[in-house]
Amino acid sequence: MLISRSRPISAEGLAKGLGLITEQMEPPERKAVGEAVLAAVEALNQQYEETGRSFRIERVAGGLRVVTLNEFAASLEAFNTTESSSRLSRPAIETLAIIAYRQPVARAQIESIRGVACGEVLRSLLERRLIAVVGRAEELGRPLLYGTTKQFLQAFGLGSIQDLPEREERSPA
Repeated sequence: MLISRSRPISAEGLAKGLGLITEQMEPPERKAVGEAVLAAVEALNQQYEETGRSFRIERVAGGLRVVTLNEFAASLEAFNTTESSSRLSRPAIETLAIIAYRQPVARAQIESIRGVACGEVLRSLLERRLIAVVGRAEELGRPLLYGTTKQFLQAFGLGSIQDLPEREERSPA
């Protein structure tokens, strides 16, 4: 089931798909079955590691997904020709990093940090569904606030926003 899906699926969703959870089950029973599925996933991952497989099952964006190990990334990248339009530009990556680490954040704050206008970059990131409008600030003009999406977590292989690497603080020169 995990291989056939393009998006992550929750442990409970996987259990439902396998017929392990029924509508008549109470929430504690459902939770126990979900935990059993997670234990089975860990056992599978151990077998995959012992047998030298090129993949494993990871928690990504609140669900489970089959992912390729990092050491095989170059081979897959060479095999799968990617369009240049699918790559993010340096300004887009910088803007996305600011949003990821400071969310929710207003456009003016992003532009203040980057030192340049970022309207087009924000529009591009919104079109790719890597960011979304998550609210409005309680200040003059009520500017839009931006945050990352589940698609961002999927694209970068993160389970949650807490899985981001620690931020390196730069001191002014």
